[in-house]
Amino acid sequence: MRASLACALLLGAVPALAEEPGLVRPRLLLQEAVGGMPRGDRQEVQVLTASFRPGDRTVLHTHRHPVTVYVLEGAFTLEMEGRGPVLLRAGEAMVEPPGVRMTGFNRAEGPLRVLIVYVAEPGTPFLDPVH
Repeated sequence: MRASLACALLLGAVPALAEEPGLVRPRLLLQEAVGGMPRGDRQEVQVLTASFRPGDRTVLHTHRHPVTVYVLEGAFTLEMEGRGPVLLRAGEAMVEPPGVRMTGFNRAEGPLRVLIVYVAEPGTPFLDPVH
């Protein structure tokens, strides 16, 4: 009972604490329910970055599990089979679905930098090229 009361008091105080000068509170950028996540006893988290010059693209590929992409700089165009193109600008994020053929582009005039988060069974390749 005391533990429950202490937790309730602490949780009630968190918003007030976050308003103090100098304290950082995370901002939710993207929340999405997904299927196709790895189900093994262990998963490996990969955090990657990619830099594109104007006109650069990825290979045509698929992913075995969902991939989260966050645009750090520039604008990222993702073309996925059976869907319209998606344009993400700096500060925006999306989850790429597993098993869908796709290619990413920098169609802008400036540089593009993305942060990528991938969770998979250890040893799983980040992408599978489509030939």
